[in-house]
Amino acid sequence: MTKRLRRNHSRTFNAKVAVAAIKGEKKLIELAQDLEVHPNQIKQWRDQLLESATRVFGEAAMAAPEPMIDVKTLHAKIGELTLGNDFLFGALGKVGLLPSAIND
Repeated sequence: MTKRLRRNHSRTFNAKVAVAAIKGEKKLIELAQDLEVHPNQIKQWRDQLLESATRVFGEAAMAAPEPMIDVKTLHAKIGELTLGNDFLFGALGKVGLLPSAIND
């Protein structure tokens, strides 16, 4: 009797088999025979897919809401930076460190 080698299936193959098992168009045994995969393995892939689907649509997706943006604080910061830029341009212009195109 020859020993059957262990096969490694790709993740896409696993996902397709799991989706086919969830659809239920064929019985698990029929699906296993068609794809030459053990029925227990198909059941494990199906269970993994269902478990990960609950994580996608479950609490983890709702746990990180968008942070609230304080527009007043942002406007104040913009004004502060603009004031600082204007001051520096004026000071550097008086000293003569800016090119003439910017001084105009």
